[in-house]
Amino acid sequence: MGVNKLIEKWRYPAILLFSIGVSSVGSWIYFIALNLIVLNLTGSAIAVSGLYIVRASSTLFASFWSGSLIDRLNKKYLMIVLNLFESLLIVTLPFFSTLTWIYFMVFVITMASSMYRPTSMTYITKLIPVEQRKRFNSLRSLLDSGAFVTGPAIAGLLFTIGTPNMAIYLNALALFLSACITFGMPNVEANQQLASKAVDEKISYKVLFNDWKLVIRFSLKNPYIMMIYLLFSAMIVMMTATDSLEAAFATQVLSLSEGKYGVLVGIAGAGVLVGSLMNTAIVERIPTAWLIGLGSLITALGYLIFTSSYTFLIASLGCFILSFAMAFANTGFYTFYQNNIPVDSMGRIGSIYGFVEALFIIIITAIFGVAAEITSIRYVVVCAAIIMLVVASVLLIFNVQPSKVRFYRNISKIND
Repeated sequence: MGVNKLIEKWRYPAILLFSIGVSSVGSWIYFIALNLIVLNLTGSAIAVSGLYIVRASSTLFASFWSGSLIDRLNKKYLMIVLNLFESLLIVTLPFFSTLTWIYFMVFVITMASSMYRPTSMTYITKLIPVEQRKRFNSLRSLLDSGAFVTGPAIAGLLFTIGTPNMAIYLNALALFLSACITFGMPNVEANQQLASKAVDEKISYKVLFNDWKLVIRFSLKNPYIMMIYLLFSAMIVMMTATDSLEAAFATQVLSLSEGKYGVLVGIAGAGVLVGSLMNTAIVERIPTAWLIGLGSLITALGYLIFTSSYTFLIASLGCFILSFAMAFANTGFYTFYQNNIPVDSMGRIGSIYGFVEALFIIIITAIFGVAAEITSIRYVVVCAAIIMLVVASVLLIFNVQPSKVRFYRNISKIND
């Protein structure tokens, strides 16, 4: 392929990746700064923990109905509006000095970002040709990993020369820039009739009920797709719940100092970055099924090594392995999702499945927290890692069945 054709082929995907990268870095800066703002305001770690509950609750609330709206609106302009809306709210956030109002603003901001994710996923699926999706998703994982490393680093630099409020404003600027970049992207639905007439049809209880029935019908007609999605979601739920005890495990069980814990987090960041770089280099040579299954299995093994460790060295090895493998698993899953979920109902399916995932994250995280108080942190995280390993093993078995190879080819059979 000539250079000009390659540039033309990747022009819009590259612009979109740049927009995603800017937004991802800004999100990390925002969340770290927000934690410091709440901590400085209240002096309470419990108040900071409340941010996580507010964000999870907002995601749960938005996922219940947002898919019905997403599938009925133009994705490009909805992404722009959501970016601008978030930017505007984040700019006003430092002016609130009471915890209640901050929680309320975070709830609304998170609701917008929760809508943005399935909207952008649908837009990406419409924009990126099937044969480019795996490569695009590997580059997206690389950008996400870069944001994971550079976001906190930029936030730390801003805190040394300014205040957390400066970091908040920088994120608002990043979201505004992302909206401007999106404005220059193609309108993939310009000549396409959307699922419904968004202007004429109000999102009523009846519409929501019918949309939920649509998702249930799709799941029953496509049990294999639903099974892979639910098994991967189970991995995400277990990882999130385990991560909620990570700091306590490192400092209280492994007796690491705050400095050593910071190094541990840095090692995890290095693992994400190295894994994403290698993933980008070899992604086309690895079947999508193995990316999902083996990536998830190695991630679970990393968690088991970390939670079973008694020394800093073994804990570091576990953190590096689990973060390294996640890049492969995410790339494979995104590609599977884009190629097998109908694009015209992707917003509804993704949001409702996301609702179930968010609900279980809240429930399992709460159960882990209570169990850690009743028994021990190590017992809980080791049990979680073992469950994760079992789920990942089942996922790998389902992934690599020869009879299911059609779900992993670079052919979008039901999207278009």
